[in-house]
Amino acid sequence: MTYIYLIVAVAFEVVATTALKETNGFTRLLPSLVTVAGYAAAFYFLSLVLRTVPVGVVYALWCGAGIVFITAIAWVWFRQALDLPALLGIGLIMAGVVVINLFSKSVVH
Repeated sequence: MTYIYLIVAVAFEVVATTALKETNGFTRLLPSLVTVAGYAAAFYFLSLVLRTVPVGVVYALWCGAGIVFITAIAWVWFRQALDLPALLGIGLIMAGVVVINLFSKSVVH
């Protein structure tokens, strides 16, 4: 269940961060409510993951996955261009997440 909770936490964080862009400084009600509820749900599920996986590993996985998904959404939905250094950096983040998942003994498998 640990990975399921982590996936759910990342999904809520991605939805909340995407909605955050639409809040216009928390002046728009619906996106603001989605943002607050999304982050609350993300942190709840993240706390469940922290029962079995060290905080540093959880945070690295959560952030890495969130960065990759948010960047993809920003590129497609908000038409935010990515240059070569941005793509390389995101590739390195993805590589780090893969290395942690495949080789770290700190992660519950």
